Amino acid sequence: MAISSLGVGNNILTQDVLDQLRKADEAGRIRPVELKLADANDKQDALKLIDASMTNFIDSINELKSVLLWNERSATVNSGTSVEITADSNTDVQDFTLNVTQLAEKQIEQSGKFASEGAFVGSGGQMNLNIDGTDYAIDYTATTTLKELKNLINDVAGEKVDATLLNVGATDVRLVISSVDTGVGQDITITNVTGTLDANLTTNTSFVADNELDPLAHVYANLKSAESAEFTFNGQAITRTSNEIDDLITGLTITLKEVGSSEVSVAQDRTSILEKFDSFVEKYNSNMTELDKMTKASTDSETRGIFSSDSTVKSMKRAIADMMYSLGGGVDSMINYGFEIDKDGVMTLDKTLLEQKLDDEPINTQAFFSGGDFTSIDPNTLLTTVTTVTGTFAEMSTIVESYTKVNTTLDQLKDSLSENIKTLEERKITATERLDSKYEIMKKQFAAYGLMISKINSASSMFVQIANAQTAAQN
Repeated sequence: MAISSLGVGNNILTQDVLDQLRKADEAGRIRPVELKLADANDKQDALKLIDASMTNFIDSINELKSVLLWNERSATVNSGTSVEITADSNTDVQDFTLNVTQLAEKQIEQSGKFASEGAFVGSGGQMNLNIDGTDYAIDYTATTTLKELKNLINDVAGEKVDATLLNVGATDVRLVISSVDTGVGQDITITNVTGTLDANLTTNTSFVADNELDPLAHVYANLKSAESAEFTFNGQAITRTSNEIDDLITGLTITLKEVGSSEVSVAQDRTSILEKFDSFVEKYNSNMTELDKMTKASTDSETRGIFSSDSTVKSMKRAIADMMYSLGGGVDSMINYGFEIDKDGVMTLDKTLLEQKLDDEPINTQAFFSGGDFTSIDPNTLLTTVTTVTGTFAEMSTIVESYTKVNTTLDQLKDSLSENIKTLEERKITATERLDSKYEIMKKQFAAYGLMISKINSASSMFVQIANAQTAAQN
């Protein structure tokens, strides 16, 4: 019987046999490394989620630990529509009445009428525009039109005046010049320096054209005189050149809108403060939900958390959960300010209780959360004790940042995972290269064995033929 080998019709030393042997080797040498590598990569991805959640959490804490939080102000106009108010941080808390009797106004001047915006304004020369004691020299030519003069005025004196054209009728176009600023002292005059300037443009209240029914039709005239703002602050008379006032009370900007009286309150911005507390509660719950999911213990691999056996992440979760009951510098507890954590670890905030604390004990509340002097009164002896505390959220920040800051726990865990992934990838490459080398050698060996088997089969066939011939001869 013939012996079969690789490459010569064999059924033993085939490529299929090599592939099956390779798969068995890979299952024992490479697959375990791949599983560990996949687990390490999954942990690295999961750690990114934890890192992002912890970053959001620490950001919400840091917003509350700053004393600047309590300096936020809101300004409210309780009655009237005569003013708008904005208040900067740390503006004095107060109530006041503003009674506006006069708004600040601009100076507005108008030329006499021209037939069109293309009408020439003079024979050529120089005119002088004066506003608030400042002179502006404006050159014009014999072909300078009213529209071009308007542009020249804006180019030369635009920081102090605005020039526009007013189309009163089909053949009645007028140059209107208004002051940029408001307040008394914005008088605008135009005088001719050289050349001949159309009389419609010069300040000359005595000029009247022949047969003109409108005595101002051909005269540069005042349409509105500049006025300063006049109002009272809690009964005290105040005058300002602008309707935008930022020098009356430090940190307060008052915009006068109309004549009338308004009642105004400047108070601590509770809305902003409570929004930051809401954000903290939201970020705490979101962070703890993420950590619960990542560390969940279970016999079911589908529900078991990826860090269920990792002491670092589990320790961090415990530290965050436990700190809610240990903070307060020994003077008070977060529970007394409306914070509560239920049996499932979910935090809630009773904002009514928190606001009551802010109303009744504003200094102590600020000190408890952001640091400062906390005053306690012994109910039995009525003795007062002042304790300087760092603040609940400063304490909290220290605990959380021991995990989140650069080169601390989470960074070290990231580095450890990265190093482990690098090591596993190198192991996989090395194991793969060794198997590649092994099976390249085996392939050559199988081919050599096949050749040997082929030669043996050929010799065997020849001997069989000789034996068969001898047997036939004897018969």
